[in-house]
Amino acid sequence: MLTSEQARKNQEKFGFNELTEGKKKSIFRIFLEQFKDFLVVILIIAALVSGFLGDVESTIVILVVITMNSILGTVQTVKAEKSLNGLKQLSAPSAKVVRDGKLNQVPSREVTVGDEVVIEAGDCIPADGRLLTCMSLEVDESTLTGESLAALKSLEEPPEGAALGDQTNRVFSGSFVTYGRGTYEVTDIGMNTEVGKIAGLLNSASEKRTPLQVSLDEFGKKLSIIILAFCGILFVMSILRGGSVVDGFLFAVALAVAAIPEALSSIVTIVLSFGTQKMANEHAIIRKLQAVEGLGSVSVICSDKTGTLTQNKMTVEEYYVDGEKISAEDITLESHNQELMLLFSILCNDSSNEQGQEIGDPTETALINLGKRLGVGIMDVREKYPRLSELPFDSDRKRMSTEHRMDGQTVMIVKGAVDVLLERMEFVKEGDSARVFTEEDRERIERQNLEFSKNGLRVLAFAYKEMEEERTLSLEDEGSLTFLGLIAMMDPPRKESKEAVSRCIQAGIKPVMITGDHKITAAAIAKRIGILEDESEACEGAVIENMTDSELQDFVEGISVYARVSPEHKIRIVRAWQEKGNIVAMTGDGVNDAPALKQADIGVAMGITGSEVSKDAASMVLTDDNFATIIKAVENGRNIYQNIKNSIQFLLSGNFAAILVVLFASIAGLPVPFEPVHLLFINLLTDSLPAIALGLEPHRAEVMRQKPRDVKESILTREYLFSIGTEGLCIGLMTSIAFLIGYRSGGAALASTMAFGTLCASRLVHGFNCKSPRPVVFSAAVCNNIYLIGAFLIGAVLITGVLMITGLQGIFKVSALDMGQLMTVYGLAFLNLPVIQLLKWVKVRRK
Repeated sequence: MLTSEQARKNQEKFGFNELTEGKKKSIFRIFLEQFKDFLVVILIIAALVSGFLGDVESTIVILVVITMNSILGTVQTVKAEKSLNGLKQLSAPSAKVVRDGKLNQVPSREVTVGDEVVIEAGDCIPADGRLLTCMSLEVDESTLTGESLAALKSLEEPPEGAALGDQTNRVFSGSFVTYGRGTYEVTDIGMNTEVGKIAGLLNSASEKRTPLQVSLDEFGKKLSIIILAFCGILFVMSILRGGSVVDGFLFAVALAVAAIPEALSSIVTIVLSFGTQKMANEHAIIRKLQAVEGLGSVSVICSDKTGTLTQNKMTVEEYYVDGEKISAEDITLESHNQELMLLFSILCNDSSNEQGQEIGDPTETALINLGKRLGVGIMDVREKYPRLSELPFDSDRKRMSTEHRMDGQTVMIVKGAVDVLLERMEFVKEGDSARVFTEEDRERIERQNLEFSKNGLRVLAFAYKEMEEERTLSLEDEGSLTFLGLIAMMDPPRKESKEAVSRCIQAGIKPVMITGDHKITAAAIAKRIGILEDESEACEGAVIENMTDSELQDFVEGISVYARVSPEHKIRIVRAWQEKGNIVAMTGDGVNDAPALKQADIGVAMGITGSEVSKDAASMVLTDDNFATIIKAVENGRNIYQNIKNSIQFLLSGNFAAILVVLFASIAGLPVPFEPVHLLFINLLTDSLPAIALGLEPHRAEVMRQKPRDVKESILTREYLFSIGTEGLCIGLMTSIAFLIGYRSGGAALASTMAFGTLCASRLVHGFNCKSPRPVVFSAAVCNNIYLIGAFLIGAVLITGVLMITGLQGIFKVSALDMGQLMTVYGLAFLNLPVIQLLKWVKVRRK
């Protein structure tokens, strides 16, 4: 133990027992970082030049678009990582330490190396250390190791290199004492504790950008360069033809603004935002916006077992009484020995469950919860048969005994490890009588115990002894026992886990279980829910300890279950799958899961049982802790990705049409078909609303019958670009026809007006073409999106108003149209629908 002076010197030497936190970005800095995108930089330059040359309209439009996008990005990003704050909350607010020979209560941050800390049931452990004394000490280390059972501690030195969960003579910061008491010497504090190491891993784990982000960034840069080069050529051609430098430049800028899909990132962000609202209603809260799209590309789900696939609650599965195995659902109080087993499990038990508040060891609470389920009043039983004497559970004895007065007879009830109690049996209870315990009985019970253990069940044996008189129990009394039966229990799978795993596999996603629990238990759960088919697909973390990263990449494909793993193992497994070109989701709820959650492409935390650390490190949090919600989120992600593709197709095909019309006019030596204000009107109004509406298309279940998209495959595949090209060509052709009709009828002004009206209306109609890669015009799907219908009607009213209302004609530089010319504009625009639908039908027929 330390003196107060020694403690002060150690605090100066080692620092305080707290986790350090890196400097966080300010909101203003996050906002400025939104402008680093290549497209945005180009547009800002265009806006500044336009403003300098007097085209205030163009400047305002460009700046409004990119500022809206930046605000949306900032709102999402400002939910900064709070992982270290969550880790701090795990620290106990105070600790009991022995200093100057006296017991003192001090703030946990003042605990230092060398302190002797006193712990008992209910205490949170403030720092890592080695046990000095241990009295039936059990510690809940599930947030660090993933084990659902409390760890039984002892003073015995573990083997060298033992996993965290097997270091029985050590205790760790952030865990809780569930039973017993003890003292320990502090060996590590702050960032040097196991929790502190995880904090360091959180800082080193890199966050991933989604495939859509990468693909659109690369495409945007290439497209911008091509369009800028094209606009430069047009500008030069305009000057050579004797046009004004200012007019030529303003048109080139307007065309660049119209052709460069600067609204693309905004629309993707808006669609993803709507997607997050839908997913929140379905119990999946998205913390990082791009995770919605990433979910649709997930090809591997690495899932923690405890609390994710299982209920994180020990439950009685089976009884073994009267030589028969009985399922928990079939237990009946009409059987005398089954009723006796239930009573004994309630009486020889220190746990309680009052008003839903469970206190005590998880295995003991499982026993009383069975009683409650069968309608037995726990307190009524204990009042009827009060405890007269006891021998508490001891890790060396591996058993517990209590004495009661039952039906006029003093009875000692004993529960404990099967192998320990079998050595003390003299009789066996069968039916209403007891007979001598034989070697055959022992072999039969051991076989049953082995069967339970192979199925991942934890087994307790129950026995009793009728005492001649009431007296204080002694160790000598724990002999000549009568065997009553076995109770097998486990942390069972969630009811929905099996179906969720099945859907996961059907969707081409590989489920992998990664847990700190024992291999037998993990394999048993994995078999039940369909993750594991063969025992060879399960291994322990120690197996991969000395593997190189290259060896691990070859190894992971054949493994479905990893047991006894450390946080470092989890990160390596996730990275190995990522290096093989997979998009990896990692689910978990403990502190030990947080680094892997951050490293994974999509980190998924449990909202109810999950630690604050895991939630803050994750991309998505499940508010119902339901594994099936992950699969539903994947379905939503796939649908949202398809809808985003539809929006992008709509934007790019429309922009391509505008470029083709300008190119046609330039080559043909005709006047410029559009005024700058025309292109800005199209860009701001008739583009954005249908594009957003397409992002809100109703979801389709068939996406879960497809395999995940190849991470190496760009969104802009050859087939996809061909569709954009043919559709853009069709719209461009109709617009060029309108331009020629107008030019022949009334010159350049009328030609420009008819081209503008046809392009606007064509893009509104084209929204229905972009609903699906397949034809939709002859199905109910053509009108199942109320948002798209609304966007079409609003756009139609706006363009009709511009073309027909005298006051607006001057503002938007259009000429008056007679009814025949207006019908020509709308007729050519609507002609795009049957033509493009026919092209889609031919394309589908060829496949």
